[in-house]
Amino acid sequence: MRVDLAAADRRALVSATVLTDAVATILEACDVLAGDARLAADCLVEADLRGVESHGVSNLLAVYVQGIRDRHINPRPDVRVVRERPGSATLDGDGGLGGVVAVGAMDLAIDKAREVGVGVVVVNNSRHLGMAAYHAMRALDHGMIGVCSTACGPRVLPTFGAEPRLGTNPIAVAAPAGRRDAFVFDAATTTVAMNKIRLAQRDGTTLPGGVIADARGIPIMTPTEVPDGFQMLHLGATYDLGSHKGYGLAAAVDILGTVLSGSRLLGEVGTGFNNHTLIAMDIEAFTDLAGFEASMDRYLDWLNECAPAPGEERVLYAGQPEAEIRTVRSVEGIPVRLEVLDELEALGREVGAEVELTMSAGA
Repeated sequence: MRVDLAAADRRALVSATVLTDAVATILEACDVLAGDARLAADCLVEADLRGVESHGVSNLLAVYVQGIRDRHINPRPDVRVVRERPGSATLDGDGGLGGVVAVGAMDLAIDKAREVGVGVVVVNNSRHLGMAAYHAMRALDHGMIGVCSTACGPRVLPTFGAEPRLGTNPIAVAAPAGRRDAFVFDAATTTVAMNKIRLAQRDGTTLPGGVIADARGIPIMTPTEVPDGFQMLHLGATYDLGSHKGYGLAAAVDILGTVLSGSRLLGEVGTGFNNHTLIAMDIEAFTDLAGFEASMDRYLDWLNECAPAPGEERVLYAGQPEAEIRTVRSVEGIPVRLEVLDELEALGREVGAEVELTMSAGA
């Protein structure tokens, strides 16, 4: 049975193990190989474990299963190396699940970094990779810094523009520490991720000013519900507030993922196509790993020890709140929206997969 939370919250607690099994079972029923289905499921559930609901299991039907049904996503891709040198490679993702293709690309980058210090792998012809931090963090257990960025189809206005030209184009950087939780930065180059806007639109909640523009491209700078016609804005919202910085970062992600990988420009192929850049940096190639981790601990301590501004409780560093949430949810379970659980169970029945979403101790 599920452990229901407050009725007003309309969520129930489900263990990460149970949720991963359910998602993997559904993907297998959609012709995804068992190992790939497990990887994709782990990517989605890890986002929910870390409190990044916008990139979690709520995307399974709309983004992944529907993509397979529409033949936009290839459930069994033949990922191949297009070009390779000791420290670099270009891969063709063959339309595969981005969360799976990117794992292979990061593993290749890690292998290269182990040999020559730095590994850089770019991927064209891939699809949505989920939470970018998932792939950057894959380098942590190898004593490496991981970087992941993904170029998405055009849905964001450039500074001064009225037509979408860039994607949300997130960038993630993960660096290990010793006794402290790893530093993990993961952010879109827009004010918020597209999925967060979709969640707000679905729930009827209000967005703060500076997140979206109206259909004409004029930034909405006061709190608003999400209208039917809206445009996304880069970090900063307007030029005076620094939107050119988010715009420039997004363009850099396009160059590194799309242009460098030899892909067709995303403006020519539309949304839903993704190109990735995965980088692994072997810390031992630059400095002593133990010394690096000790310095990271002192650095992160220094950030946390900053006096909070009036009305604030504490100063955090990137990845710290997500790690704290994960610790709790690994034991207590993940609070999943009831409508998402109902959707998963219905989807399981539809594809002929036996899915049982119950609470169990631990993750």
